[in-house]
Amino acid sequence: MTIKPMILVVAAQYAEVMEGEFSRYKRDYEVVVVPTLADGLRQAQRAIAFNGQIALVAAESSLADTPGLVALDCIHALSPTVKRVLLLGWGEFRHTRTVVREAMAAGRLDTPLTVPRGVRDEEFHTAVTELLSDWAWTSAGPVVAAVELVSPPDIAALGRLRDFFDRQGVPTRTSSPDSEVGLEIIEQLRSTGHEGEIDYPLVSSPFGGLSQNPTIAQVSTYFTDTSTDLSAEVFDLVIVGGGPAGLAASVYGASEGLRTVVLDSDAIGGQAGSSSMIRNYLGFPRGISGMRLAQRARTQASRFGADLRSGCRVNGVELGTDGSPHVLLTPQGRVRARALLVASGVKYRRMGVPSIDDLVGLGVHYGAATSAARECAGGHVVVVGGGNSAGQAAVHLAKFARVVTIVVRRADLTETMSDYLIREIEANPRIKVAGNAEVVDAGGSGHLEWLRIRNNVTGEEFTKEACGLFILIGAHPCTDFLPDEVARDGAGYVLTGRDVPMDTWRNGCPPAPLETTVAGVYAVGDIRSGSMKRVASASGEGAAAVPLVHEYIATVSEGSISGDTSVDDTADMVGAVGTVGTTA
Repeated sequence: MTIKPMILVVAAQYAEVMEGEFSRYKRDYEVVVVPTLADGLRQAQRAIAFNGQIALVAAESSLADTPGLVALDCIHALSPTVKRVLLLGWGEFRHTRTVVREAMAAGRLDTPLTVPRGVRDEEFHTAVTELLSDWAWTSAGPVVAAVELVSPPDIAALGRLRDFFDRQGVPTRTSSPDSEVGLEIIEQLRSTGHEGEIDYPLVSSPFGGLSQNPTIAQVSTYFTDTSTDLSAEVFDLVIVGGGPAGLAASVYGASEGLRTVVLDSDAIGGQAGSSSMIRNYLGFPRGISGMRLAQRARTQASRFGADLRSGCRVNGVELGTDGSPHVLLTPQGRVRARALLVASGVKYRRMGVPSIDDLVGLGVHYGAATSAARECAGGHVVVVGGGNSAGQAAVHLAKFARVVTIVVRRADLTETMSDYLIREIEANPRIKVAGNAEVVDAGGSGHLEWLRIRNNVTGEEFTKEACGLFILIGAHPCTDFLPDEVARDGAGYVLTGRDVPMDTWRNGCPPAPLETTVAGVYAVGDIRSGSMKRVASASGEGAAAVPLVHEYIATVSEGSISGDTSVDDTADMVGAVGTVGTTA
């Protein structure tokens, strides 16, 4: 028998109202309404004892036996993945604002909600369903899987594929080869005539059939419309990189009439797509996961006609001259662009310790790898890094791991991490910070089992058991595909606007603010020298680049454009709302 997840409501004054409001969720959840914390603890312990899960707990601000926030703390201690809601009467909101604000800053509360006073309070239920959706994705695991993975646990490629599907928002289930699901899929493989050794992982999906150890480029075709031949037309705007900057540019470019394509060697969503929860992005007061943000942006861009290609690596660029299209070299063919937007972002720097890198995908992860969090239940996890991504990863991992240790070379986190995350980390008893320290060694039999950490002040080294190591240290720009004509700073980040060398200025004037040393080539987001390295600023830069692209295309259309498209054809394409790509 399938046990429904529990929605636990601790309410006395508004018990009848809450019973009615939460009744709409009874098909999928066990809804329990109790008057006191003592009753709530008994119900929570019952659910846990029968291997059930608690999805959400809502408590009135004041209960007979304890304050509501304390009740939420107690239930959360039993079930760290639970979503927490504080229920406020209309008369309470004003005098509880300070307490609620401090509780949210400390990570004790997901959101306060005012008790509905009438029927169909959809604002109330929007908040509840958003919380339940996030819980279902990050904590519960899929009920119905769009992709089945079959593999022994000691296959490094398994983590790579699972992380890709997770960032794409694709429900995925992993089974061992000797499980019922695993044996069934292996039998399907044998029925096709395969008789040799199996190259795990096996990937089975109604979208892509059954394959052995596929590449990211291969599985990306499951969810991408590849009917359009990229080499068959000249695009107005080609965006390299599908992170927040690239996605914002694709939304604004496509919505304003530019024939737009986004190419990314990995999952569309970029580094931000792996963030478990972004709480300081404008317009999302309850926060939003990087996966959800990317998913919504992909849908939005597709709605306007942008072509999004994950798993499509750009290996090089042949720059156009005198307004002729730039040509991008990809495994899928040559892609021509009137304007090129570089939004390829950065990758986390490798630690350079062979024993650590040998365990990548086997307990060691570069990046947040939220898909691996559930595997860390009850264990000790180490996060290396002091930036916001590291802080978000630590908070998420603390829902599953017994202890999360953040290891940083600096004395503390104050110089590199946002204040809201520092406060949340300080308030979480499961998270520890080891300052002036670094991980120097790792080991295990087929999977990470221990780490060696050095105190850089005393020189002392000690070994700790660990089931997971998540490395989010610094970054290096992804610019290997760019030609030398695109100027970069000493660290490899692309120079734009007035930051480019004066000897590359054109007609004595610097390029446009986001334009590079090459006309019609722009850089936005983390890849750009001097950028803020935040999701909001990257999105803003992506949107701000589109008017510059329009201006550039309009300018070159007035002159001579070499290549397959004639001057007259191009001039016809430039209109009040933009341009439309043409077929070669």
